[in-house]
Parts: sequence; C-alpha cells; structure tokens
Amino acid sequence: MLKEKAGVIAGKIWETLNGNDGKTQKQIKKEAKLKADKDFFLGLGWLLREDKVETSEVEGELFVKLK
Repeated sequence: MLKEKAGVIAGKIWETLNGNDGKTQKQIKKEAKLKADKDFFLGLGWLLREDKVETSEVEGELFVKLK
C-alpha cells in the first residue's frame, strides 16, 4: 500500500516539475496539493531512486528539478 502511495505522489511531483527549470519544496507541495512533508519526501525518494530528479539547496531551501 505504501509503495503504491509513493508512486502516486512521485507522479504528482513529476507533473509539477515537468516543463520548467525546477521548483522549491514549498512550491511543489502547494502545486501538487501535498499536505505533509512526509508525503513530499516519500515521492521525492521514489524519484531520486529512479534517478529522475536532481536536488540542491538554494538560499536555504530545497530545490528540485527534473534531469
């Protein structure tokens, strides 16, 4: 069940990032309608494992973009 949820959330994050140069954690959570940090990190972990995204820190905030 958790694996399924991770895949769904990863899809929402990917859709949010598709077609732009990346976004902050806050922007992604808002646009993907993710309420909890744990959900964001669950989906992000999936995308990192699949080598679909790159992360960095910009002005103290987590920044994510598609590879």
